[in-house]
Amino acid sequence: MLLLVLVVGLICYHVYKSIKPPPPIPLPENVSEICPRVKLNDGRYIAYRELGFPKDKAKNKIIIFHGYGSSKLVDLKITQEMIEEFEIYFLLFDRAGYGESDAHPSRTIKTDAYDIEELADKLQIGPKFHVLGMSLGAYPVYGCLKYIPHRLSGATLVVPLLNFWWRRMPQNLLSAALKKLPIENQWTFRVAHYLPWLLYWWLTQKWFSPFSQNPLKTMTERDIELADKHTKHSYIKESALRQGEYVSTQRDIIASFENWEFDPTELLNPFSDGNEGSVHMWCALEDKQILREALLYICDKLPWIKLHQVPEAGHLIIHEKQHFEDIIKTACS
Repeated sequence: MLLLVLVVGLICYHVYKSIKPPPPIPLPENVSEICPRVKLNDGRYIAYRELGFPKDKAKNKIIIFHGYGSSKLVDLKITQEMIEEFEIYFLLFDRAGYGESDAHPSRTIKTDAYDIEELADKLQIGPKFHVLGMSLGAYPVYGCLKYIPHRLSGATLVVPLLNFWWRRMPQNLLSAALKKLPIENQWTFRVAHYLPWLLYWWLTQKWFSPFSQNPLKTMTERDIELADKHTKHSYIKESALRQGEYVSTQRDIIASFENWEFDPTELLNPFSDGNEGSVHMWCALEDKQILREALLYICDKLPWIKLHQVPEAGHLIIHEKQHFEDIIKTACS
């Protein structure tokens, strides 16, 4: 009997260890000397990067949210001439748990939105700013539209993620959007939604791959070229994931696919009372990850979102110089 209890205890301990996420990998003590960071009211630090026109003179102030597995080091395909022409100040930052930004133990779409507002206030960039997010990194844009709409001068969603469990969108449409992805990816997102406490184990076990290993199932050939050139550099990955994957990419997946307090179709136009500003959504017509019809549905329900459909473009549209400049020009118009 004692042996049985011992065996069961050892099994339970092993299971517990396998599903319990590790703590963040500590950052160097001199991290604030390596890159600029600001301290938030809850004690966490957010690392940031400023580019372009001086913020006290800029006509357009744009906060950019990096995508999944990326960081504030994302390369912006824009010329200095265009920055000066449109007087653009860019603020990029590591979202919680990425790069040199402290992890948030229970990060959600709401906490991300308030992090952005507090960061803007700490850096004194002004009462209004434009937010731009790409791919999975676009979910905080939805959060800003919901929780801090009074702070926005505009918003841009570039090939934005779809949460397949939004409650007010047609279920057949969301089901089709989920089935557009490889079966491995589908199950990973289901685990993130229904069993988030199991996600760490799911993504680290060695029995099967949690994501498709065939890049052509989620990217066009041009996407693969752009990924090799702009997103797979070792220094970007090492910087973005230096605190560990659980507090960065895995928390991203949970925040993206958990139950939100709202659906996008419930959002109110932040510029309906005469405030200047606009909201834009960019859809790449060759995107293998985002269902075009789902984005069309959102824009049909929210006609104040201006939809831009880009032919012969894939999911990594943001890394195409001409397309990125078009996105920024539209945001500044």
